[in-house]
Amino acid sequence: MASCIACGKKKTVGNNVSHANNKTKRQLMPNLQRTRIVTSSGVKKAYVCTRCLRSGVVKKVV
Repeated sequence: MASCIACGKKKTVGNNVSHANNKTKRQLMPNLQRTRIVTSSGVKKAYVCTRCLRSGVVKKVV
């Protein structure tokens, strides 16, 4: 599984909790997009979460 190149966000583990309070494991996946971004070494493709894209932490290639 990939992780965000900017913030390091990756999948986490939690519980599904039913109304009867039964707990089963589940995975919480981040919203990762493979986009072309500008880095100091040039343009490259990388996995970036949508939070970093929206907040401007990384710059997309136009």
